[in-house]
Amino acid sequence: MSYIKLSNDQIDKVGNSIIYLSEKIGELSKTKALKLIYILDELSIKKSGIPFFNLKYKVWKFGPVSEEIFIDLSSETTLLKNYIERTSEEGVTVIKPIVEFNDDEFSDNDIDLLNFVIEQFGDKTAKDLVYYTHRKNSPWHNTAKENSVLELLEKEEINNTELLIDMASLINHDERKKVVYSDFIESN
Repeated sequence: MSYIKLSNDQIDKVGNSIIYLSEKIGELSKTKALKLIYILDELSIKKSGIPFFNLKYKVWKFGPVSEEIFIDLSSETTLLKNYIERTSEEGVTVIKPIVEFNDDEFSDNDIDLLNFVIEQFGDKTAKDLVYYTHRKNSPWHNTAKENSVLELLEKEEINNTELLIDMASLINHDERKKVVYSDFIESN
């Protein structure tokens, strides 16, 4: 598998989304931020066929996870260094904005989706969000099951895999959205 490099537009959108989420939700842990980022992509694809960030997500024990964002929020922040800082509070990594939210990367639909995610998931714990992203028939669940790693992850015999989640599976039932998604992926 080749290295995944995020575009400047993706980094800007992720950074500003984390700022927005943090400003609206309050204390934002690393795990909660990672889950909300995934949920934004999932819901955006379900709604329109167009990803919010167009990140690649791997099947990990607490996944789906964008490995690039996970690493950036876990060690020295480099990709998102112009947007956030990490602090540790009682053993939990907390993400804090270092600049004001900039909406240049966002459409009205994007802001509506951010607000919807905050309304639906903002008061959930990181554990609740892990449970949500692991629900039966979710892309994470189906990918893990199809590749015979679901039980290994659930029993904590392994922590992560290199398996990428096929986000197109979210819209397999909708021909129009499949075309929109395919066109978007080809042009980005």
